[in-house]
Amino acid sequence: MKYSLLLFLFILVGCAGSDRYSGNPVIDGWYADPEGLILDNSYWIFPTFSAPYSEQVFLDAFSSDDMVEWEKHSRIIDTSAVRWANKAIWAPSVAEKDGRFFLFFGANDIQSDSVTGGIGVAVAESPAGPYSDYLGHPLIDRFYNGAQPIDQFAFKDKDGSYYLIYGGWGHCNITKLSDDFTGLDTLADGSLFKEITPEGYVEGPFMFIRDGKYYFMWSEGGWTGPDYSVAYAIADTPFGPFTRIGKILQQNPAIATGAGHHSVIHREGTDDWYIVYHRRPLGQTDANARVVCIDMMEFDDKGFIMPVVITDKGVIRVTGN
Repeated sequence: MKYSLLLFLFILVGCAGSDRYSGNPVIDGWYADPEGLILDNSYWIFPTFSAPYSEQVFLDAFSSDDMVEWEKHSRIIDTSAVRWANKAIWAPSVAEKDGRFFLFFGANDIQSDSVTGGIGVAVAESPAGPYSDYLGHPLIDRFYNGAQPIDQFAFKDKDGSYYLIYGGWGHCNITKLSDDFTGLDTLADGSLFKEITPEGYVEGPFMFIRDGKYYFMWSEGGWTGPDYSVAYAIADTPFGPFTRIGKILQQNPAIATGAGHHSVIHREGTDDWYIVYHRRPLGQTDANARVVCIDMMEFDDKGFIMPVVITDKGVIRVTGN
């Protein structure tokens, strides 16, 4: 009897402990390229639906009050709302401005300037949508500095200016958004696009500010393979120059492979940082078998990002943001 009681208590404590953590993956289904952020006092994840390109015709979103329990918001936008897009809707990035929510996305996986597609923008009154096409045409529909117009990240600088940082095919550009997000403004040097490609860059750019420094992160390797990973650099401005420091996120063959294309959530007023990324479960060989995960991201006393430990446990339940 004594041993049965101890076993019961052990199981009870274990179950209670597991409820305190998100677990990985944090959402159900095949998803990739997640942007995690805080909007309307809730945590949000906006991912790519991971499927063959012809089936990537919509986007879902997920919200949470604690990073453990996530609510799905289905089809916040689809190709019926974006007439020029017909496939490969990728890597959503959301910015809140003037009481509205702007969703930037890539579509059609264009391979040349002669094909319709590129980076679009949609707008909604709520993070959960529904989003409608803001312009009726792509915002960026050409290859500038060799960068395929995909994997856009909307970055808000300290002065309130907004930039798009984007690019595939091994090139990354930064461009300034106009105040109403209907076009692009010239940069200080008179150009519209400045290339900021660091060594090793492939795709999936992300930027944040910590202690006055600009941390630029990107994905390396091939998205279908186990070598997919994330590296970073630090500079004094969002324009660099960015010198690669090293990898901070990569596979652990005992847990998952292909860990990459990420974003970062920071709880304001704390030094709590979370990396939101996708990875491929062990035993999966399908390129689109990708899931969204969250783990802690920490810094050393010099401000360098420490290598991320990818886990099955995920992150502990949080209150507030």
